[in-house]
Amino acid sequence: MTTPHRLAALAVATLFLTTLSTGPVLADDPPGSTSSASPPPEIDANSPELMLPDGATLAPAKILDIKQVVEEEGGEQRREDTNVDVTFALQAEVLFAKDSAKLSPAATARIAAIAVEINKQNSSKVRVFGFTDNLGTYEHGLKLSKQRADAVQQELAKNLDPGKTFDIRGYSEDYPIADNSTEEGRTKNRRVEISFPRTTGG
Repeated sequence: MTTPHRLAALAVATLFLTTLSTGPVLADDPPGSTSSASPPPEIDANSPELMLPDGATLAPAKILDIKQVVEEEGGEQRREDTNVDVTFALQAEVLFAKDSAKLSPAATARIAAIAVEINKQNSSKVRVFGFTDNLGTYEHGLKLSKQRADAVQQELAKNLDPGKTFDIRGYSEDYPIADNSTEEGRTKNRRVEISFPRTTGG
């Protein structure tokens, strides 16, 4: 039976964003993320069609990626798509026993399915990053998150076409995606992320 999915956000194109100079638009870049190589659009700041208030000026134009996020009910797996790359986030509980870096039998099928998508995109570089919650020491989290990233990479490599290179890191409790003060949040933060460039537009 297929697990129902929840569409958290949907976008189908790159957003061209121009802002007034009252303040910059900032976007958080996760570790290892890539940015679009496309140049921003050229805009005539003196065009009357902009209808700027008196004294207002334009800040430099930027291109921001719009994310499409699909998350399984319960959040066991999340997929984020931009026009630049694809990221899968798998909760640690789906992959490992508590405080372990040994993959569970159920983990191999999920990792194999991600490998299919990497091969489909024909991506040559794959990033595998491990994360923990803020329980325990930071140093233990660094060791465990790296061991888990290594385990996922080794399983992933079994299913990938030759010629892939990997960037494998453990970040401990850094870069949380949820509130570590609740068990629900800590569960989301204990994860392994697999990301790779989008090369086919598919």
